[in-house]
Amino acid sequence: MRNQMEKHQSWLYLASIGLGLALGIRAPQFAEPLAHFLWPLLAVLLYATFTQIPLPHVARSFADTRFMAALMVGNFIAIPAFLAMTVIWLPLSPAAMAGVLLVLLVPCTDWFITFTHLGKGDSALAVAATPLLLLVQMVTLPIYLWLFLGSEWFGLTLSRELLSAFAGLILTPLALAWLTEYIAQHHKAVKHTVHYLGLLPVPLLALVVFMIAASQVNTVFDLSRVLIQVVFIFIGFLLFAALLGKGLGKLFKLPTASARTLAFSFGTRNSFVILPIALTLPGAWQAAVVVVVFQSLVELFGMVAFLRWVPSKLLPEAEETSD
Repeated sequence: MRNQMEKHQSWLYLASIGLGLALGIRAPQFAEPLAHFLWPLLAVLLYATFTQIPLPHVARSFADTRFMAALMVGNFIAIPAFLAMTVIWLPLSPAAMAGVLLVLLVPCTDWFITFTHLGKGDSALAVAATPLLLLVQMVTLPIYLWLFLGSEWFGLTLSRELLSAFAGLILTPLALAWLTEYIAQHHKAVKHTVHYLGLLPVPLLALVVFMIAASQVNTVFDLSRVLIQVVFIFIGFLLFAALLGKGLGKLFKLPTASARTLAFSFGTRNSFVILPIALTLPGAWQAAVVVVVFQSLVELFGMVAFLRWVPSKLLPEAEETSD
């Protein structure tokens, strides 16, 4: 059953997005409250994903210095450079530009783990990378916003939102997963429970994308003219991210699974951590909020494509590089 779900997962996610969009348009009074359940559901999704990862492998993943170096170069040097050479010169309003930069400069620290797991990447590496990704983005984001948008952005306070998201979406599910795996070593019933938890990531992720599409679609429609400008930026970014993952995988001589993990890290952004920050901006910057929300919807479609394209076409097993 699990293999069948993972085989047809892309269609399930597309159907979930379509149903969510339909509900959000036709019955917004039912759809918009779904946003309140998003973070708890993400936490459950990550708990189920973490229980499928042998957690001792995570500790060993920290020793993979080539992967960690490639991850840092891609997320915090290559991607900002790409944005500086392309996006920063486009004729966007200041608010739309702020939204684009806010969301594209910060790598995801939550559901990219699930996408990596389902896309045949190295999920242990993905889990090990999240603390480092979070800490580095806390330092670099104010600096990059200052360089791109001006000195008034340097004082933007990010640590509380980022730390609370990290504690709720990463540390708590990870600790519970470790406890579950530890108990499973001594109790057969819990071991069977861990097996059944492996059935949950696909349907839970389908529910997450349904909630996102349903609760955010009308927010996105409010500023449709802005979104026509940025949709091509987000699509182009996804293509660049995938190719960057493949390129850095070759440059750093990484195994195929590690290169796939790079592609999923570069392609997923921290939109739901950045969103509370965007919401604190003055009313004149409302477009930034809509751009951040819209990026998450574009990313959902992009990740559905990644799940089929990355492991089968972009980085198939035959291309694995030996050390």
